[in-house]
Amino acid sequence: MTYPLDLPAPVPLMLRRLLQHRRPLLLQGPMGPFFARLAAWLEQQGAKPYKVNFNGGDQWFYRRARTYAYRGRHEDLDAWLASFVVLHRIDALVLFGQHRPVHELARAVAARLSLPVFVFEEGYLRPDYITLEEGGVNGLSSVPKSAEALRFMPDEPPASRPQPVAASFARMAWYATCYSVAMWVARPVFAHHVYHRPLHPLTQALAWLRGGWRKLWHGWTQRDVWARLCAQERHKRYFVLPLQVHNDSQMQHYSPYPSVEAVIDEVMASFARHAPADEWLVIKHHPMDRAYRCYARHIAQRQRQWGLQDRVLYVHDVHLPTLLRHARGVVTVNSTVGLQALYHKVPVLTLGACFYAIDGLVHAGPLARFWREPGRVDEALYQRLRHYLLRTNQINGSFYGRLPGLPQGPVAVPDTEEATQWPSVISQPVPLEAAEGGGAPGWRALPMQVVASPQIGATVAEAPARASARASARQ
Repeated sequence: MTYPLDLPAPVPLMLRRLLQHRRPLLLQGPMGPFFARLAAWLEQQGAKPYKVNFNGGDQWFYRRARTYAYRGRHEDLDAWLASFVVLHRIDALVLFGQHRPVHELARAVAARLSLPVFVFEEGYLRPDYITLEEGGVNGLSSVPKSAEALRFMPDEPPASRPQPVAASFARMAWYATCYSVAMWVARPVFAHHVYHRPLHPLTQALAWLRGGWRKLWHGWTQRDVWARLCAQERHKRYFVLPLQVHNDSQMQHYSPYPSVEAVIDEVMASFARHAPADEWLVIKHHPMDRAYRCYARHIAQRQRQWGLQDRVLYVHDVHLPTLLRHARGVVTVNSTVGLQALYHKVPVLTLGACFYAIDGLVHAGPLARFWREPGRVDEALYQRLRHYLLRTNQINGSFYGRLPGLPQGPVAVPDTEEATQWPSVISQPVPLEAAEGGGAPGWRALPMQVVASPQIGATVAEAPARASARASARQ
């Protein structure tokens, strides 16, 4: 799909694309009130957003009109969601976390029904942005994957700098606590929900306490590390390996490594064999994984194995931009830290599938060569990529702070043939008023005879029989 990139855009193109759909269905969002705020903004723009809640945490943060609770089994969600989409004339899905179990299934339903899927994600450009893409993010991103494509597009720098978003770690922790408690309390109501990770409130509280203690401990024990890294003799004399969260979907779906430990092992072994003897390797822990993982023992074992006791540093809460400015290069699986490194003109090598792994922008490899010949960053190409991201999929805002990228006034949506790029196979015989009823407890409350299209008629019309068959099999 191609987009008109030369239109003047008060908001990014993907957000204007979302506004072309008047009856979007919101599924799970980030922990907190972001989806409720988004729905309020969509209503101001004339849309009628719907929402499906899957657990008590969803319910706690989203209690607006046109909200439905799905309490059925995960294996029945396919038929339920297909019928819901048809009955309520849904014309787009909106979600956060494309690989969550409910969203994997929802994206498959959307593909069958030719519905666009809009996916939110943390910002590709940090810290003042969040990401919205159509079709998928990260490994499923629609960002051009070639230097030629980027150079062919108009290069339009942003008209102004982003406004501060006042994101707060304490606010995010509070949202996570409220979400996990509400999810736990409402377990009897949502007994069959399949969440993408454990979220017991007690274990989460203990984890956050452990994370707080580790932050204080590392701040004290590593108080002299910063002076060593910023010393003049160390400038451009070390490489950085930024670790990713252990259960990051980027690591699980777009990485050749089974674990973070496997990444550490390969990078340290290669560094020991091929890096100049006077270079250092700085391994930076991810701040969001502080409460759940510590790799100090594992790294110490590999230091002894490879004779790297004096050449590898394992650091925690250091100022990332400053760390990058002094680095000679960055090795990452597919973290957006790579984009930050490119911004600071630091060469990058990616080890996994990554949307910004563009020939001519990142090092082509192999890793053994990168240690000795990291090369230089093509600044003009990076700026083209950055400008493309800003005008297409980066929204000035935070899931846990301010949202200046959602303007209060009406947003002009381009009236072009692009609006028909998604030819939905759903027929629309249901009167608008008929779709404005109350919550639907399960698929049985949804009529199945509203579908006229032969492409999905069988899918939805046979849903009661297929769900009844599953129920019989469970008895």
